[in-house]
Amino acid sequence: MVSSPPLIKLRDVSLGYDDRPILEHVSFTVERGDSVALLGPNGAGKTTLLRGIVGLIPILDGDLEYGFDRGANPLGYVPQRDALDPIFPLTAHEVVLMGTYARLPPLRPVTRSERRFAAESLAQVGMAGVAEQRFSSLSGGQKQRVLIARALAAQPSLLVLDEPTAGVDPAAAAAIMEVVARLNRERELTVLLVTHQLRMLRGLVGAVVWVQNGRAVRGPADEMLAPERIAEVLGAVGAG
Repeated sequence: MVSSPPLIKLRDVSLGYDDRPILEHVSFTVERGDSVALLGPNGAGKTTLLRGIVGLIPILDGDLEYGFDRGANPLGYVPQRDALDPIFPLTAHEVVLMGTYARLPPLRPVTRSERRFAAESLAQVGMAGVAEQRFSSLSGGQKQRVLIARALAAQPSLLVLDEPTAGVDPAAAAAIMEVVARLNRERELTVLLVTHQLRMLRGLVGAVVWVQNGRAVRGPADEMLAPERIAEVLGAVGAG
């Protein structure tokens, strides 16, 4: 039986801005069904790595390969901060519908089936009840779950999240992380996320990529999240 190729494969990749590398010699894979967390100190380059994988910035050197057709199966991307202007009175359902546009030809109207799929995506993250509420009126945690639903509406092979729990209270953060873990567990959706929620990661991800000092190293979650490893990489403050 022939095994399927990795969804993402980085080989000796360098990433940065204005031709100045922040990360160099990065090599790891993301397999189908993986749940991988990118961790490291502030400013280490986690978001830079994520943006390179998504294609928001070009790689400076090396090879980045995708094991799927990005046209047929767009990435589901949840940015750290969404720039939706509150002046536009979009409902939660309308925000989720944006995710379907990634799969539509230019100028083709959204169909009834796509509206139904957007509603299903909201239900998958526990937000069916806010479908007709204005997005701008929702709490921070509710907005994040709606944005995850928007990413799901693109029917992605890979869900990529940049600090999905930033700026929300602990209860909302736990709910968001549980949604992400359930999508990986029940739908076998491949997940790649940047987060600072170290305590919540245990049992929720299978692998960790530590980003520090211009390098990125992947390992099993139980090994990479061991207290001594965290203390070694982040220091005692980061372990708390």
